[in-house]
Amino acid sequence: MATALISVYDKTGLLPLAKGLVEQGWDLLATGGTLKALADAGVPVREVADYTGAPEAFGGRVKTLHPRIHGGLLFRRDDPAHVEDAARLGIGPIDLVVVNLYPFEATVARPGATAEECIEQIDIGGPSMLRSASKNHATVTVLTDPAQYGTFLARQAEGTWSLEDRRACALAAFQRTAAYDAAISAWMASGALGEGLPERLSIGLEAKQTLRYGENPHQPAAFYVRPGAPEEGIAACRQLQGKELSFNNLLDSDAAARTVFQFAAPSCVIVKHNNPCGVGRGPHVLEAFLKAQAGDPVSSFGG
Repeated sequence: MATALISVYDKTGLLPLAKGLVEQGWDLLATGGTLKALADAGVPVREVADYTGAPEAFGGRVKTLHPRIHGGLLFRRDDPAHVEDAARLGIGPIDLVVVNLYPFEATVARPGATAEECIEQIDIGGPSMLRSASKNHATVTVLTDPAQYGTFLARQAEGTWSLEDRRACALAAFQRTAAYDAAISAWMASGALGEGLPERLSIGLEAKQTLRYGENPHQPAAFYVRPGAPEEGIAACRQLQGKELSFNNLLDSDAAARTVFQFAAPSCVIVKHNNPCGVGRGPHVLEAFLKAQAGDPVSSFGG
């Protein structure tokens, strides 16, 4: 029987995933709130503390940091010495890890969040399991996003879940932990450096939108934002109509949004090549547009 360890803060899709795994014959392990959610729903699940023989400690700071967990994730199934060590130590394989992390980015972005609150949202066990499972992706699957659950269940049932799938999931996990650590280091640096500059700068971004093309039509491009950061400029806007934006469209749109946000009254700005060529303000949007266009009717074409 294959074993899955589930420990998620965001419980979106948890029950369908867990029930699907049980139907496929998986043995489930879980901790804390995940354990309670599964047990309350009648899903057969074992507590990690019972599996490891070590109770949770220090207010939940230590739950899964145990050789039976990380050994079960890391030992190579094709290495006789590893298999022998696992048998000698009583460590069974863990074949699937489902983990998403404490919401550190959202916590530090919340106005009034204290340093203690932020520190308590630094996940330790979750990233550790993600890294262990990802390192051993030759045989272990790691899921970090509810969007992955359905595909995994379907392909697992078909017998088509592959090494390429596991590698892709491992990549996603390492990208997540890298962005998570970048957010933590940025937050700590912001309070420790004063007016100084960091010796190393790590920025974790996530894709918000695929662009039509980059600065030139042959170049691919995407728009990235910082997770948990307040949306401003073009990131705070919603496209109502028109084709996909290109990189140049995005720059122009951002310049336009940042300009028009300076005015309280209905306003319009026309931007071309990242330069405003007309700005208007009036009692209604149409008048604001006509005034903006009158500022430079020639350059406004295509802006």
